[in-house]
Amino acid sequence: MLEKRTLAIETVGKVGETVTVFGWVHARRDMGKLVFFDVRDMSGRLQVVGVPGELDTDESRTALQSIRTEFVVELTGLVQARGAKQINLDQPTGTVELLAKSLRILSESKTPPFEIDNEERQAGEELRLKYRYLDLRHERMAKNLKLRHNILKSMREFFYKDGFIEVETPILTKGTPEGSREYMVPSRLHTGNFYVLPQSPQQFKQLLMVAGVEKYVQVARCFRDEDQRGDRQPEFTQFDYEMSFVSEEDIMQLTESALIKMVQEVAPEKHIMQIPFPRITFAESMAKYGNDKPDIRENKNDPNELAFVWVTDMPLFEMGEEEQRLVSAHHPFTMPKDEDRHMLETTPGNARAMAYDVALNGFEIGGGSIRIHERDLQNQIFRILGQSDAQIEAKFGHMLEAFEYGPPPHGGCALGVDRLAAIIANEPNIREVIAFPKTGDARDPMMGAPSPAEDKALAEANIKVSKK
Repeated sequence: MLEKRTLAIETVGKVGETVTVFGWVHARRDMGKLVFFDVRDMSGRLQVVGVPGELDTDESRTALQSIRTEFVVELTGLVQARGAKQINLDQPTGTVELLAKSLRILSESKTPPFEIDNEERQAGEELRLKYRYLDLRHERMAKNLKLRHNILKSMREFFYKDGFIEVETPILTKGTPEGSREYMVPSRLHTGNFYVLPQSPQQFKQLLMVAGVEKYVQVARCFRDEDQRGDRQPEFTQFDYEMSFVSEEDIMQLTESALIKMVQEVAPEKHIMQIPFPRITFAESMAKYGNDKPDIRENKNDPNELAFVWVTDMPLFEMGEEEQRLVSAHHPFTMPKDEDRHMLETTPGNARAMAYDVALNGFEIGGGSIRIHERDLQNQIFRILGQSDAQIEAKFGHMLEAFEYGPPPHGGCALGVDRLAAIIANEPNIREVIAFPKTGDARDPMMGAPSPAEDKALAEANIKVSKK
């Protein structure tokens, strides 16, 4: 950052001083002898008064007449208090203005395809995503990005203080079915072999527990090649944490404390309906609400009420829609409840898991479980899921082998950052809190992705594309 630069918000405390600001022209109002315009930077907006006679050079006077919205400018001027009738309490800088003394245009802008200074006239989503770098200039979108940052900052600081260490896990990994379809990445060096992008860091964080890390945390990117519906995204972000030597109760209490602290810090206007968070079993939730992510608010029209609720005693298995056989309700590394382990031999579909989800205002925002750390039990689960011994060894042999080297009991949780941020921001879908999201059908209109690969690139990756 330039040493002489003053941010817009900092001018409030600099009345009578000469400062230099940089930013984008947000709006311009030509009053004849005077030109009023707002300059916008990362901290907010500042009103500037342009008087030709006050400017130091002909170049500055020419620039005053030339500037248009979204031009990037450098301004030096005198910070002065606004008159009582001109104060704008809706803006953090509404008590001051800048009397321009020098003005320089740093770059010009074409007329944007939609208005930046009018939040009420939003363009269609396709156009907004095509010009996302302009859409993010909207005040609402800039606030959403800052809110998301503050949510992650609060969560990270909470876990750091509690002794967690942040560990990055691989993005290129091995295909091991965990419930969703995976994105495949061909290997150029190993012909006919593929990496996949991780659905979650599940196996790596468990292996970190085997490694003795004990308290792991990560803001993790996850990828799932699912049919798009609602506001799902092919890539999303989890706030992911895992611990050794803990119970379900330990993890749930820790999660509650982190969420309560976060809300108090980043959205103090919000009211948490009940602390501690209420708890309901999966069976009770399905019977009472017809779903496993209940909205327990009494007034569902109040966006400032946050109704967190734990859903416990989740099923260990469910019947797969496509396979017509048992599949993992959570993932195959979930520990069954002690009192239900005998069911694995006879009626595994009735077994409950040591798993828990946290819902907020009718949306699932996170979930976790105590994990399996016993080789024989893990092997049994894989067999129930229809895996042969050969398939188990090929897909999960590394996990089973790790469980032979003193694995600790462990468990964890993951919070969906996108959904959590959307609810806190009162946004209708997660695309509004993601910097560069995909459309509902998994396209990026700005970059033009996905796109065809050149023949040379396909040949190097040993791929042939079949035409449908």
